[in-house]
Amino acid sequence: MSQLRTVQVLGGGSAGSNAHVGSLTAGLVARGVHVTVCAPAELDHAYDYSGTGARFTPVPRRGDPVSVAALRSACASADLVHAHGPHAAVRAALALGGRSVPLVVTWHARAHVDGARRRLVRMMERRAARAAAVVLGTTSDLVDRARRRGARDARLAPVSAPAPRLPDGARPDKARAELGVVGRPLIVTCGSLVPHHGYGTLLDAARMWRDLDPGPLLVVVGEGRERSALQRRIRDEELPVRLVGDREDRAELLAAADLAVLPSSWEERSVQAQEALRLGVPLVATAVGGVPDLVGDAAELVPYGNAEALGRTVARLLGDPLRRAEMAATGLAQAAGWPTEDDTIAQVLSVYDELTQPLAVAVRAR
Repeated sequence: MSQLRTVQVLGGGSAGSNAHVGSLTAGLVARGVHVTVCAPAELDHAYDYSGTGARFTPVPRRGDPVSVAALRSACASADLVHAHGPHAAVRAALALGGRSVPLVVTWHARAHVDGARRRLVRMMERRAARAAAVVLGTTSDLVDRARRRGARDARLAPVSAPAPRLPDGARPDKARAELGVVGRPLIVTCGSLVPHHGYGTLLDAARMWRDLDPGPLLVVVGEGRERSALQRRIRDEELPVRLVGDREDRAELLAAADLAVLPSSWEERSVQAQEALRLGVPLVATAVGGVPDLVGDAAELVPYGNAEALGRTVARLLGDPLRRAEMAATGLAQAAGWPTEDDTIAQVLSVYDELTQPLAVAVRAR
């Protein structure tokens, strides 16, 4: 029997979707599937797709003829192409050029754009949805969105983020000491410094914490175009906030926190929320997108953009260690019920089976 040959196409995407492709690729290769990953070169350095046993083909996140030609060459012998996100899907459809090769699209997130770009994104989403044999949405609202854009077959397919791995010997007290957080609470949030992550509202809430005793420190892990503006506010308003940039020890910082905060305007299956609950860190998050379904009763939810509600909820929890301990235990129980990486891989393989029979039968029989 021939080996099932697949191509995974990325266009940059979020940290969550990039990590998911690494997990998916490793699982597919382990099950005997031949995988080629097409993505910008820097993603292989960051996520080591080559290290999974897959073939890696560098393809820039562009739709110019040279990039499309590189993608077309990589897809020439594929039995199935799997694109991650509408942008990658449109490029994959161009590369396939009408060939009868099934295109699967995983829709990880929605775009955060305004004005004329919103219209362009809607057109791209429509082209991606209509080109796909199957669209897999990571949340129910993304499935609905794909159907509105014309998808023939859209299904819910929750993606499990890889579990955070703490290095041997990692100690919360050491991480806190390195941040200068001794004898005061530590609040951690993670994510790129862009408008839809809600850091402006978070800094508004941080004003309320200046009067707490002991006063907490908010540590923001991530980089982005809003860094300068946020840093100016922190300095001018003397806020108890520190921007620490991208960190390889992100999981260690999160594990050391008294609270994790997720202030976004929209999230799918937030990687930070998954990491916090798996690490037993109490979470305060906005009730947006896929967050309520993801966390259930394990987190305290507040309305997006309501700095007072966010600030008061955090202040209350910092003064209530018993409630935080209860949330930590509930979070671990909630996380135990999420799909595992194996569950996610099995679901994707079942879709591949449908679209490539009888070739994939041999793979599933291994």
